[in-house]
Amino acid sequence: MKTFKIVVERHDDGYVAYPLGLKGVVVGQGDTYERAVADCQSAIRFHVETFGPEVLETEPAVLEAFIAEAHALIPG
Repeated sequence: MKTFKIVVERHDDGYVAYPLGLKGVVVGQGDTYERAVADCQSAIRFHVETFGPEVLETEPAVLEAFIAEAHALIPG
């Protein structure tokens, strides 16, 4: 068993979840936080079964994850 850090975003139409530290794109979604995380867990299992354990071999490992806000001047 491997533990993943999963980012969960809340949107107007539900939740989106994605893991950090995996090679490739893995996304889960759901009407609730819990369903989005469960869907993401299922997507992780499918991703590893499909592409093999090498998708887990990301170094260095993600130790912590932070969310920050930043301002950017957008031309136009």
